[in-house]
Parts: sequence; structure tokens; C-alpha cells
Amino acid sequence: MSTLKSSSTDLTLNADGVGNDIIFQSNAGEVGKLTAEGVLTATSFVGSAATLTGLAGEVTGTAGANTIAANVVDEANLKVSNSPTNGYVLTAQSGASGGLTWAADSTTDSTKLPLAGGTLTGAVMTATDTDATNTGSITLDFSANQNFVLTLTGNVTLANPSTEAVGQSGFIAFIQDGTGSRTVSLGTDYETPAAAGLTLTSTASATDLVPYLVVASNRILLGAPQLAFA
Repeated sequence: MSTLKSSSTDLTLNADGVGNDIIFQSNAGEVGKLTAEGVLTATSFVGSAATLTGLAGEVTGTAGANTIAANVVDEANLKVSNSPTNGYVLTAQSGASGGLTWAADSTTDSTKLPLAGGTLTGAVMTATDTDATNTGSITLDFSANQNFVLTLTGNVTLANPSTEAVGQSGFIAFIQDGTGSRTVSLGTDYETPAAAGLTLTSTASATDLVPYLVVASNRILLGAPQLAFA
């Protein structure tokens, strides 16, 4: 056995008498070993931009970098503060072991309405298009709005839309401007009882209400106008 000593550490050659190991020691005992095969073990490796080469498998080493391979870190190798439960998600928690904790998905908690349905306790508001200037050809956007409040500033034609959805329903309110006598013509996608079209109140500033229901693509049924609200 050969030993090289410094003031604080020992470098021992063949300390165990059976191999060619170089053993690094401190006052507290062994801190590392370099075997004859070139394997270095230690409690820690410290260095500027240190790289471990010759690694294979989930962790690989190349010049200047040590890399964990993609798609190999599994649940057992994560440092998480608690055990998982099916359906839980990982959340960041300061102070938790590893900074991660399994927790219930807040998007499915009892304060939110599930996709399967439930009971709403508050008012439901749908989008309404309020347009104060309408004349000529008008195309209603049913994908963006459920209801429409249209002030007629000239004669209007409701052009065939492409955004309606089967089952969609709502209302269209027509308001005459200060001149009045504005008319509404319909594209072929709009249907009225007995194909009678729409006859609105002609009085200036009058408000009429027309309900609608989409029963098929290119078929928007308009109910009879409710006239002259006042």
C-alpha cells in the first residue's frame, strides 16, 4: 500500500490490496475512487462546464453537455411531494418537495359546469349585434352573435349567410330610423310563414321583433313579426 499525504487529504494507491484503485480520502473518510478501468465515483463532481463522457442510455454525454434523452423521465423519477391519484395534474407549489404536487384539476371542480350538463344559478347572456346603420345588402354573422338589433337607415336585403348552426335560435329586432318606411327583403335562405315575407311597421322610430330558428343548413325560419313595440 502506498499513500501520498497532504495537509488535509490522502491519495492512496492500491489501498485494498486487491486492485489498482486510486482512492481519494478526506479526514471524514473516502470521498471518491478511480478504478483501473477508468471508472470515477464520487459523492459530487465539481468543475467549470464539466462534462461526463462515455455515458449511454437515458443520460448521454457529449463535448460540453450532458443530456437526458427525450421521453424517458417517468413518474417514478420525478421529485413530487405526494402520491398521484388518477385524474390529478402536476402543479407548482413553492416549498413542496421538488416544487411539484399532485392536485385535482381545477377545470373539473364543482364550481364549473361539466360538459354532461348541470344547473346554472346565474343569468346566461348571449352575444347580440347592435348595429345603428343598416342599408343595402346585409349579411348576419350567426357564428359571432345569437341576436341582432338593426336600425334601418335605408331599405335592406338580408343576404344568405354561411355561419348559421342547426338548432340556433334568437331574435332580430328592426328599428326604423327617424325617416321610417324602410323595408326588409330576404335572401332565399330565410323562410317566412306561407312565404309571405316580412311586412314591418313603417312609422319613424318604430321597433318590430322577429324570432328565428335554424332548422337546416340554408334554412332559417322567421316567425311572424311582433309589431310596433311602444
